[in-house]
Amino acid sequence: MKKHLPEILVAIASILLIILIAQYPYEDRPLVAEQYEDESIEEEDNTIYGIPMDSLYAEFSTIKPGQNLSEILTRAGLSMQLVDRLARISEDIFDVRRIRAGNRYALLRCQDTTNHPWYFVYENTPEQYVVFDLRDSIRIYFGEKEVEKRQYEVAGSINNSLWLSIRERGVNPYLAIRLSDIFAWTVDFYGIDKGDQYKVIYEQLYVDDEPIRLGKVKAAWFKHSGRPFYAFYFEQDTLGDYFDEEGNSLRREFLKAPLNYSRISSRFSYSRMHPIHRVRRPHLGVDYAAPHGTPVQSIGDGKVIHARYSGGAGHYVKIRHNSVYTTGYMHLSRYGEGIRPGRHVKQGDIIGYVGSTGTSTGPHLDFRFFKNGQPVDPLKVESPPANPVDSNLLPTYLQYINTWKQRLDAMDQTPVMPAKEPEA
Repeated sequence: MKKHLPEILVAIASILLIILIAQYPYEDRPLVAEQYEDESIEEEDNTIYGIPMDSLYAEFSTIKPGQNLSEILTRAGLSMQLVDRLARISEDIFDVRRIRAGNRYALLRCQDTTNHPWYFVYENTPEQYVVFDLRDSIRIYFGEKEVEKRQYEVAGSINNSLWLSIRERGVNPYLAIRLSDIFAWTVDFYGIDKGDQYKVIYEQLYVDDEPIRLGKVKAAWFKHSGRPFYAFYFEQDTLGDYFDEEGNSLRREFLKAPLNYSRISSRFSYSRMHPIHRVRRPHLGVDYAAPHGTPVQSIGDGKVIHARYSGGAGHYVKIRHNSVYTTGYMHLSRYGEGIRPGRHVKQGDIIGYVGSTGTSTGPHLDFRFFKNGQPVDPLKVESPPANPVDSNLLPTYLQYINTWKQRLDAMDQTPVMPAKEPEA
């Protein structure tokens, strides 16, 4: 027995060694596989404007004042015949005359001895670009860059104006216009009190890590004359609008027209032949032909800011509905009872009667509509929706806004600053 003991021990050791060798690569294999998978994930995306750059290199520049596509491409080495052909092909896709100074473009050239440009890419907007494929078969198409949304918060008190307050916090002051539009029906922005407060959660849009413009205001709070107002953005039936903490719309609806009329005798135009002066001039309103004395109604709640004879406009009433919308009513024969500057009117109140005062060829109402002080076509104004959140969606809405409301209530007046002030 002692004679064979070394042989037995060697056999046992060999068996153990075989087992260890078999186990070792089995245990190590997952580690090798994981390392291989990580390396494959880290592969670079070698594309620009969605174009593979394996055999290309890019030259970036900006359009200079007075520069056009023909000059850029001929200087890049293309023949005039090819440039002319490109201009003809592009007519139905992109008007090359719309290329603007200051916008960026790129030439993608072939990495060979010719350095021939294969693509010309013009950045039409920060998000959109136009690709001119200059190879054998010329092709022109649009592309879009990825737009990133980032959320920011800002809060503050007003000492002079909402615009200045937001700007002092280093935030895009156009956010003030967004807020005045959202709260137009609940806050009198012409009567802001010193010490009024606001809190806003909003989006900024980025392309290539650069801010390009404001996105949506997701939630806001405004305290005016001691009274707080909430606004939450919510979509129902694919349409988004702003509602308060109970689901009521923050907007009010306008009447479709300020009177019962027989016909529209003249429409909104920047060049209309004047029926009396016989020269072309803007007519920034709509003329409603109606019998003399037809009652004229205010299309919405508001405050009379003008009610007097005004030259060619005749007896003229102007109503400010809120900080965004104002309406005007011209050529009235007389005013409604009690209509004077400072008087508050309700939607449907009689503010005057159709006449032909001022420069007029007959009885009619010249109705004007202003948005942010600029005249707009009354027939194209979409009356703001006034419907509340649908009753079937109300539980979902109340649950949805709970987080937004908590965030607003917890905000102090230290703004979360954007990296760079974007454009509106």
